[in-house]
Amino acid sequence: MAADVHKKKGWEVPNGSLAPGDGQHTERSESPTPGLAQGTEPGAGQEGAMFVHTRSYEDLTSPEDGAAAARSPEERRGEPAEPTSMEQISKDFSELSTQLTGMALDLEEEMRQSKEGKLEPSPQTTRRDSVLSGKEEEDVTMDAWRMHRKHVFVLSEAGKPVYSRYGSEEALSSTMGVMMALVSFLEAEKNAIRSIHADGYKVVFVRRSPLVLVAVARTRQSEQEIAHELLYIYYQILSLLTWTQLNHIFQQKQNYDLRRLLAGSERITDNLLDLMAHDPSFLMGAVRCLPLAASVRDAVSTSLQQAKAKSLVFSILLSGNQLVSLVRKKDQFLHPIDLHLLFNLISSSSSFREGEAWTPICLPKFNSSGFFHAHISYLEQEMDLCLLLVSTDREDFFTVSDCKRRFQERLRRRGVHHALQEALRTPFYSVAQVGIPDLRHFIYKSKSSGLFTSPEIEAPYVREEEKERLLGLYQYLHSRAHNSSRPLKNIYFTGPHENLLAWVTSAFELYICYSPLGTKAGAISAVNKLMKWIRKEEDRLFILTPQTY
Repeated sequence: MAADVHKKKGWEVPNGSLAPGDGQHTERSESPTPGLAQGTEPGAGQEGAMFVHTRSYEDLTSPEDGAAAARSPEERRGEPAEPTSMEQISKDFSELSTQLTGMALDLEEEMRQSKEGKLEPSPQTTRRDSVLSGKEEEDVTMDAWRMHRKHVFVLSEAGKPVYSRYGSEEALSSTMGVMMALVSFLEAEKNAIRSIHADGYKVVFVRRSPLVLVAVARTRQSEQEIAHELLYIYYQILSLLTWTQLNHIFQQKQNYDLRRLLAGSERITDNLLDLMAHDPSFLMGAVRCLPLAASVRDAVSTSLQQAKAKSLVFSILLSGNQLVSLVRKKDQFLHPIDLHLLFNLISSSSSFREGEAWTPICLPKFNSSGFFHAHISYLEQEMDLCLLLVSTDREDFFTVSDCKRRFQERLRRRGVHHALQEALRTPFYSVAQVGIPDLRHFIYKSKSSGLFTSPEIEAPYVREEEKERLLGLYQYLHSRAHNSSRPLKNIYFTGPHENLLAWVTSAFELYICYSPLGTKAGAISAVNKLMKWIRKEEDRLFILTPQTY
């Protein structure tokens, strides 16, 4: 790292408070005060960001209309793009349906039969229905079904059920009809329903024509955060169908049963909801990196950069739900939501370990009007390293596959294979490494890079219930910090089992959890020490020098 990167200034905050400094630092400073300029905080990339620049949670989740969502970054800069034909989209979707159900599905034939009323049971339909019914169904009349802390429903504007987190969609069709009636009744009065709060429950509605998404939750999450999760479900559906195809379907037939096309994808949506319940990546709207020595990460990134092809847009190496390296085409930026959807796709299926997969994938925040093609494979069976090569050419499988071979050769020549294996043995670091006795856990996010870091959750949060409770507390602090009517910058929370502190600035977000015996002064002191440690370890915890083709 260049010698002039770090200016050796003190970490201590004047008077031991969280008050901002008098002036803003223009250099890459070690001061963690809110006066720190964005782009110089610990974890900020030194050569630009990898992701779409999102300064805040509100920017990340800002609503888009269909037309805006369907435009690529080039189009937003005023450069027209060639429209993707429905014929091409249908061909790509047929490949994707084969991946999900083992059966190719002709969209145009499906729509033609639907119009003619000829959707009689056939071997193909029966097989897809069997995939659909493979999801464990619960009796929606039983108390056990009602006891779930969060339900998610997706329905069409005609009231047709599309997805339910628990229970059979058929059994819930009347319930979904009532939900659509509520939406329609208020729309008739030129109004819109956003949420209902009653008896400890939040019922949150998100409308993204032609779909309506509803969540019924009794969690610490705010209405805004629940709506954010519903948007992830919407984007998950778009990643399988594209916005263009989804709208084409319902323009042709408003009461079409979308479950016919989504059969086999329920496990992907279920897995996404499970991830959002346990992984703070979604709450933070950011990506976590695998802790890795900077020299090793640079060698991996350079190897990816050199193993390129004309059609490649993104080359991504990941381990679990952690990013190892990402190389992008110049002037093309990935959105954290799109990367989370890719992580979810891989973690929801073990079939990618069996060989090289070539599958269509829509990245809805990048361009929701068409499919990319993703080459997905693991470097070795015994290593939890998955390589995604995202291409614009559906016929370029062998060229992209050769990119993987060249990447592996370069890794071997650079001698980083053993270092990667060592890093995978300890994919998380311990909070004890920070050296703050009362510190139990923390989450730190650099806003300019879109990356965050946090240690492994350890004792006393051993049981799953305790881990969920801790994440629930983070959700509560996050909702208060990002409240649309009264956002807070500093929050100090005391509870019977732990104390927490949240600190949100224009450059970073920090949430820390420490012993209930600690004091507020001790927490402020811990923040100073923690920020100093993150700065010291930033080249291991973050990607500071992202590469481009």
